[in-house]
Amino acid sequence: MSEPSINTPINPTTNASASTPISRYPVPSLDSLPDDILARILAVQEKAKFIPNVFLALAYRPAEFRAFFAYYDAVMEREGSTLSPAEKEMIIVATSAANGCQYCVIAHGALLRVFSKEPLLADQIAVNYLHAPISPRQKEMLAFSIKLCRTPELVQESDYVALMEYGYDDEDILDISSITAFFGLSNRMAIVMNMQSNAEFYTMARAPRE
Repeated sequence: MSEPSINTPINPTTNASASTPISRYPVPSLDSLPDDILARILAVQEKAKFIPNVFLALAYRPAEFRAFFAYYDAVMEREGSTLSPAEKEMIIVATSAANGCQYCVIAHGALLRVFSKEPLLADQIAVNYLHAPISPRQKEMLAFSIKLCRTPELVQESDYVALMEYGYDDEDILDISSITAFFGLSNRMAIVMNMQSNAEFYTMARAPRE
C-alpha cells in the first residue's frame, strides 16, 4: 500500500471534465492546511486511493470543514444504528436527487454501489426509488425521507405510524431524519460551490463482482 503524502500532486481540476474547477471558491493546497484537516484528508486518500473533491473544496473554511465532518461522523457512524450502510446511502442518493445535487448523487451513488454490491441500484433510486428493486420497508423509509426533504411542513403523526408499521422505531426515525437533514445542508453547499465530482466516482463499482 502506498503511503499518502502532501507531495502527492493534486490537480484542482480532478473531475469528470478536466476544464472545470472542482469549486467556484479557492481550493487550498495540501501543505497550507491545518494539521488535523490534512491528517483526515490523507487518511481518506490512503483508503480510497484518491481524495474526494468535497474534502478539498470544504477545506477553504477550516472551521466549517471540522463542523461538517464531525456531524457527518455522528450521523453516519452512530453506534447502535440499525440502518445498514447501504440503506443510509439510499437515503442520501434519493434525497440528493430530489434536491438536484449532482455531486452527492454521483459520489454517494458510487458508495451505494459499493455497499449494496448492486451496480444498477444507485441509478434506479436516483431516477425513481418507487421503481427500484428494494423492499417495501426500504421504500417506506425513502418515502419519509423525500417528504422530509422536500415538504417538511407536511410531515405528521401518520408518517411515523407508517414507518413503525414496517418495524422502524423512534431511534430509526431520528437516524433517517438526521441523514436527510444533514445532506440537505450538504446538497445546498455543493450546489452553491459548484462542486464537481471526481472522475473515479462515475465508474466505481459499475461492474458486478466476479
